Amino acid sequence: MASSSQRHRHDIADPSLAEAGEARIAWASERMPVLGSIRERFAAQRPLAGTIVGACLHVTSETANLLGTLIAGGAEVTVCASNPLSTQDDVAAALAAGAGAEVHAIRGEDTATYYRHIGAVAARGPQLTMDDGADIVSVIHAERLELADAIVGGTEGTTSGVIRLRALERADRLAFPVVAMDEGQTTRLFANRYGTGQSVLDGITRATNMLLAGASVVVLGYGECGRGIARRAQGAGALVVVCEVDPSRALEARMDGFEVLTALAAAERGDLFITATGCRDVLVAAHFERMRDGALLANAGHFDVEINVAELAGMAVHTSAPRSLITRCELVDGRAVSVLAEGRVVNLAAGEGNPAAVMDLVFAAQALVAEYLCAHRGELAHRVHEVPGEIDREVARLKLASLGIAIDALSEDQRAYLASWEQGT
Repeated sequence: MASSSQRHRHDIADPSLAEAGEARIAWASERMPVLGSIRERFAAQRPLAGTIVGACLHVTSETANLLGTLIAGGAEVTVCASNPLSTQDDVAAALAAGAGAEVHAIRGEDTATYYRHIGAVAARGPQLTMDDGADIVSVIHAERLELADAIVGGTEGTTSGVIRLRALERADRLAFPVVAMDEGQTTRLFANRYGTGQSVLDGITRATNMLLAGASVVVLGYGECGRGIARRAQGAGALVVVCEVDPSRALEARMDGFEVLTALAAAERGDLFITATGCRDVLVAAHFERMRDGALLANAGHFDVEINVAELAGMAVHTSAPRSLITRCELVDGRAVSVLAEGRVVNLAAGEGNPAAVMDLVFAAQALVAEYLCAHRGELAHRVHEVPGEIDREVARLKLASLGIAIDALSEDQRAYLASWEQGT
């Protein structure tokens, strides 16, 4: 049963879980020193004072530390979940109990509740948006465009969300500036390749208890997430096949040592299929018809559109749930194909998402971008912006410092050489 409070209109699963959530948030905080150092500065300088932040993010212990940093900087935060199965109910309870955020997030919420929660965040009149999937931005543009004039900017953390934002930009309808966190070096390299690469396989093995060594793993998509997944599956002893639509990425996968096949050809080979494309209908009936008995399907993309679960269900003569996050579809010829976590993003729906040490970098950059957007209020064009290079470099510098790592610096002569066109061989 959902609960509300007098101070904020929370909608959470169980307030009694707050103590457990606080412990989980503290555990993550110990592994997030970069964000912690920014939080200390924010508490002293209050760069976000009075700013209303509307966030549609995965409600996890790592996200709670980001929200705490924004609140320390003076922001008023309202948050909802960016995926119905990624919410950690104990974290939501802890945020509602003591962090100072207004929370609308319940693990397993239905579609109507999901969009009602997004509407509740939009109704607060955010001046800065934070999205994983562009749902807040999309609702504002489709239903509450009158709110846009007060919004100084937003951040977007996923490839799928950036695709939606660029569509708005191409249509000349994007009503405020948004920074594509997913395209910054911090997220692209560290979060997607290292974090998602590890956490997707963690979610799959938690859900299935399968052995990766010796298994045939088909990775559909060879962007940064796909690269990370493929390399870590290979490291676990899997035989990895990559499917791509981009010739350059397909060639890169081949030169990285992976077999490259079309998805239809790979359908006959795989024990485990992992989609990581940001596109819809990557696996459909034509693929399911060719798959081996016992094939497993998992999605690493943000939205649940990459595996056409409806087509698979339509082919099934019987469905069952042998484990809590597995839907087993028995086909008319006796084969069984199973989909994990309803085709939703598997590292969060079946696991805990990216490790805190990775999200430390991502959320540090996001906090600094929030500060940047407020400092440049009214100065930025209404388009999708890159993460400023100085923010990526500052996050890397802080992380190196936390690890006790020193690096070299260019000499004045080297700087002059790199800035000159006159000096050659």
